[in-house]
Amino acid sequence: MTAKIETIKLAELRPHEEIEPVRLKELTDEIRSDKILKKPIVVDRETMIILDGHHRCNSFKQLGLSKIPVHFVDYRSRKIKVMGWKDGTRVTKEQVREAGTTGRKLSARSSKHMCKDGGKLVHISEIVTDVNVPLEHLV
Repeated sequence: MTAKIETIKLAELRPHEEIEPVRLKELTDEIRSDKILKKPIVVDRETMIILDGHHRCNSFKQLGLSKIPVHFVDYRSRKIKVMGWKDGTRVTKEQVREAGTTGRKLSARSSKHMCKDGGKLVHISEIVTDVNVPLEHLV
């Protein structure tokens, strides 16, 4: 699933999950220190729902940035699967879409997006390449 990375405005994105405050602080501190974004977030092109990268988006907001690199995917693709992070939990694409379009977010780390890549199922973040974009380019 190769795709061109695009830089878009944070305001265009629709989150479907809450964030963990401790993780947000750690990541914000790391990004501030590194002065780069290493990986783009993953977003459904049709709905603009964030599939992977909620904490990065919120870190960018806290840092006063307005744009973020995005790897767009087609969430309707059968190659993309969603499951719960915790054993025994079930999350569906419909729940993700509803949370992202209504603003009634799922709890933090409730959905884990996976992708078929070469016959095996990998976390969706593994299909994107590093971007290493300096923060100064994302103001």
